[in-house]
Amino acid sequence: MRFGLVVNPVAGLGGRAGLKGSDGADVQARARALGAVPRAGERAALALAELRSRLGPAVEVRTADGTMGADAVRAAGLVPVVVCLPGDPTTGADTRAAAAALASQVDLLLFAGGDGTARDVLDAVGDTVPVLGVPTGVKMHSAVFAVHPRAAGEVAALFAAGAGTRPAEVMDLDEDAVREGRVSARLYGHMAVPDVPVRVQQRKMGGSITSPSSVAGIAAELAGRAGPSELLVLGPGGTMRAVAAALGADVPVMGVNVLRDGRPVAVDVASGPLERLVRSAPAWLAVTPIGGQGFLLGRGNQQISPDVVRAVGRDRLAVVATEAKLAGLGGRPLLVDTGDEELDAGLRGHVPVLTGHGRVAMYPVH
Repeated sequence: MRFGLVVNPVAGLGGRAGLKGSDGADVQARARALGAVPRAGERAALALAELRSRLGPAVEVRTADGTMGADAVRAAGLVPVVVCLPGDPTTGADTRAAAAALASQVDLLLFAGGDGTARDVLDAVGDTVPVLGVPTGVKMHSAVFAVHPRAAGEVAALFAAGAGTRPAEVMDLDEDAVREGRVSARLYGHMAVPDVPVRVQQRKMGGSITSPSSVAGIAAELAGRAGPSELLVLGPGGTMRAVAAALGADVPVMGVNVLRDGRPVAVDVASGPLERLVRSAPAWLAVTPIGGQGFLLGRGNQQISPDVVRAVGRDRLAVVATEAKLAGLGGRPLLVDTGDEELDAGLRGHVPVLTGHGRVAMYPVH
């Protein structure tokens, strides 16, 4: 079994900076100026380390040189087979060129990035080779990603053991539209991925009709928890924006927003300022799962960093969702992928989910 790897070194760079994506040199420069640190290679190495633990140190990984793959392969304790040399700095054209060069040489092509990277891989290889995304981006609405870097290594090993494939959607958002407050996603095509349910994520589903009574009940429950002097941090999403509106605040749908006594204290805030805010006063943190996928943390809300979660406190993390949103998961668990394995382990188990006024459902988190 021959594996390929392509890493987008800047994938996810804009996440904790609250930039809604990482596409474009200007966005990447702004993210770095705000203190963002690339982590795509680190997460790719985590996936390969899991693969190595399952298949042994003789795993063959063909890849591009440097930060586009070879560095991650070595970090996982493997010896890379370098097939191409990317430019510096790397671009989407380098991703497409590397994917195209690897397509005829491997049995499974791993790529580390987000939805923009998935589009580049789709353009380069189409359905000529099975692929699997290692999630490292800001936006991961596509169904071609494993639910976690280690899950990517697990799925790759299961594919080597004979798991079949299925077609999966490649979706992407218009980042400029998102920054202007408009959510515009479209389907770009399909690629074959290993058919390993639960370990490979579903595509993000569009918002369902939100019951005003459910939202009002959730808002009342949160207002009752956060006293007048306490902060209420609301994660992104249509449900959370509706909750903010029920509390009397108009906030951006894709941002992380902070209220005090129903009034905005900070809107569309990045991880650094958010951490300083929650360390300055008692706070509650409310998040809602991504529709169809079930992610609570680690997808589209990287501003809520592990340090932010720890500063708020696990006992002050409120999970909220309408009953319709939970039903849309079809029994699949809620998911966390903060990039901090110790924190993720502490968040797993069964959690109470606020579904309305006085209504709580116990639901598993994996």
